[in-house]
This record gives sequence, structure tokens and C-alpha cells, in this order.
Amino acid sequence: MDGQLLLVLLLLLLGASGPEGQGPGPGEPEEEPPKEEIPEEDGILVLSRRNLGLALQEHRTLLVQFCECTGPEGWRTHRGPPGGGGGSTPHPCIAEWLRRRAGPSATRLEDEDGAQALIDGRDVVVIGFFQDLQDEDVATFLALAQDALDMTFGLTDQPKLFQKFGLTKDTVVLFKKFDEGRADFPVDEELGLDQGDLSHFLLTHSMRLVTEFNSQTSPKIFSARILNHLLLFVNQTLASHRELLAGFGEAAPPFRGQVLFVVVDVGADNGHVLRYFGLKAEEAPTLRFINTETTKKYAPAHGGPLTATSVTAFCHAVLGGEVKPYLLSQELPPDWDQRPVKTLVGKNFEQVAFDETKNVFIKFYAPWCTHCKDMAAAWEALADKYKDHEDIIIAELDATANELEAFPVHGFPTLKFFPAGPGRKVIEYKSTRDLETFSKFLDNGGELPAEEPAEEPAAPFPETPANSTTEPKEEL
Repeated sequence: MDGQLLLVLLLLLLGASGPEGQGPGPGEPEEEPPKEEIPEEDGILVLSRRNLGLALQEHRTLLVQFCECTGPEGWRTHRGPPGGGGGSTPHPCIAEWLRRRAGPSATRLEDEDGAQALIDGRDVVVIGFFQDLQDEDVATFLALAQDALDMTFGLTDQPKLFQKFGLTKDTVVLFKKFDEGRADFPVDEELGLDQGDLSHFLLTHSMRLVTEFNSQTSPKIFSARILNHLLLFVNQTLASHRELLAGFGEAAPPFRGQVLFVVVDVGADNGHVLRYFGLKAEEAPTLRFINTETTKKYAPAHGGPLTATSVTAFCHAVLGGEVKPYLLSQELPPDWDQRPVKTLVGKNFEQVAFDETKNVFIKFYAPWCTHCKDMAAAWEALADKYKDHEDIIIAELDATANELEAFPVHGFPTLKFFPAGPGRKVIEYKSTRDLETFSKFLDNGGELPAEEPAEEPAAPFPETPANSTTEPKEEL
């Protein structure tokens, strides 16, 4: 965005000078530029260097799209309030983002009817009650309101509204049509209103105590900045499963702000969630706990009825460090060592990787990873080349289905070399992924030999004659 704003400023400066970027000479009268009409395509202004200044004079706000193409479309822009011709409509978030910058980000409330209408009109409404609207805390409140697009904001300094809602000092109140119905955030009289603290409060309290996981709710779940999530996996088509939701919800209030309670319907399109936790649909109903920062997962130690009491006990046990995390592992295939490329899973990784008599080169991959697929042939060729070397093992491990506590894998493919000998040494391979380079790496004991320097390294700049005053030319 900064680069785009800089470009606008540059163009305005160019437009302020003459057609060649120069102002009028001394004594020359300034000519009135001819009136120009800004062309439109489907209701969208087509801007150029010549007419951008005119567009800014005619319209109080402009949203400009800077296209990389250099065709006749040029810059295409929406005029506020945003709208497009030709049947195209801007994304509602963009429209709301613009509205909150072009005008006030919060509705000014003067009476009870206006306040109640605002509260009744949305599921979540945030109202700032401030005795002095010139206070710095109001500016903080309005700045936050500009970006919190999923909430509606109001603002008031009216004593009768303070009285109606039982307030005696500056307070931000979140009204909602679920759970407790209301949450108050008093403004600290000494420190004032902290935008970060208020943002966290609003995110936490604008979510339901129990949220059902789906494509609409998932962005809010992961943006709430609550690291601990407790998931209840149920089949919503079964009455016996639906009966468990009441006890799950009953356990949630004491953990608000510390643990997010989430329901995952195994009968819906949530197979990817099941796979991530190593579950099958038929294992529902069941609980899983995860810390999204460490990605450590926890399961109840034993089966039993899912009640408010058991859910609460499980949460306290995990938070208190009484439950050990579990790691995913596939079952070990019977023929895991029959092919040139050996198959590793969580259960046999330690035994193979840290065998002190073997040099082990492992590819950690994801089945869907394009880069992993691209290097598959080279990896197979490498294994085939060294299959008769008793001290070398070429292996692979599906890191999406097998978790290793000591080796979290964050990118694919990840290649690691475990040299023979004591000490559990690990070397990460980060060079070219081809047979020749792999071979050099193995033959050199886990490092690539230094490349011989070229006979005549290229000069950084063209040579300049000694008697020349020409400077090397810089490319833009």
C-alpha cells in the first residue's frame, strides 16, 4: 500500500507541473487547462497521468487499483460509495472498509431509540460510552472500529444512555444476541484505553462460548488469538451425539479467553480436520485438545461419558501439564524395507534414523506437495544407486501422517541426513534436488565439496577506460 500511495503522490507532483514536468517560466502566465472529461468503462473511472488530479478534485474519496498491465485499461477505480457497473459489485468487506474511512467508523447515538435500534439490528454491536468525545480514548476506539469489519460500532456521550445501561464511567460495551448477552470493558482511568487489550476483549467476547467449525467460522476461530482449542467431534445427525452439546457448553464459561470450545461435525465436510487429529468418523463422539502455537495434541486417557464434569476435568488436566501429548503415526507396512527407498513412520523412525552403523538420508514429504512429486524420480534413482551400500539408507516419511517430537517439519520437502556414529547428529540438506548433487553430498559424508572457482570470474561492471569520465550506468 505504501508503494501505491507513493506512486499517487509522484503522479500528483508530475501533474502539478507542466506537460514535460516543468512549471511555467519566469513571466509566463499560467494557462487555464482545458476542461477534461474522465472516461469510464462499466461505471469505473479509467485514470491516467493526465486526469488523476482532476479525479481527486471531483471525488472526495477514490479507491484505485494499480494494474501491472500496460494496456488501454490503465488504472481502474471505484468511486465512493463503491459500486460498479456492468453487474460487478465490490466485495462487501471492501465497501465497509471504505465507508469507515470515508465517514465515521462508529454511529453517533443521541437517544435510547437510536441505541436500541443499533443493538437490535446486528448480532454483535459495540458501543463506546465516553463522557468527553474529545478524549484520546475516543480516537483509539474509532481507530479500532475502522478495521473491525465484522462488528458494528456506536458512540455516545449522553448521560441518559449511561443511566439506561447502568454505567457511571467510560466503558466499551459489547452487546450480543447469544450467551451472556453483554460484556463490559471499563476504561482504565489512569492508563486510558489500550487498543490491543480492547481488540483482544472484543475478539474473545464476540465469539460464542461454543463455536461450530465450518468455512464461515474458521477464520474467526484462528484469529481470536486464543491458543488452546478444545474440540468435540460428534455426528450431528445422531440424537445421542446432539445430547452431548449441552454438557459441553456448560463446561465452557470458566475457560472463556483461555480455551476455545469448538464442535466439529464428522458428518459434514470436515475430513481434513479428522485426518489432522488422526481420527476416523466412527470414533466420534470424542474430545481432542490442541495448542495452536506448539501444535501439541492431547486426548483423554480413557473413554467415558462426556459430561460437563468430565470435559472440565480434561481441560484442567491438560492446562496443568498432567496429560502427555500424543503423536500421530501410521502403521508400519510389512514391506517397509523391501524397496530401495525405505518407508518410515513414527513408530520406526528413531530405530532407523539413529542407527549408529548407518548413514541415513530421509525425505520428509507431503503427498499433495508438487515439489515432492517433482523430486520423486531423483530420490528413487538415488536409492537405486546406493542400494548395495550396506551403510547407506535412503528413506522417506509422510510428515502429514507421522509426527516426530524432536523434528517438527514446517515445509515440504525437508531433507535431513543422519550420519553414522554416536551423538544423534543431524544435517539438513538445502541444495539442489537432483541425483548428481545428492550423490556428491553422500559421497562426501554429508556435505557438498567446495566448488572450484571459475577461471575468469565476471567483472561486476563493464570495464571503463582509464581516461574516461563515464560512470557505470545503473539500471532502474
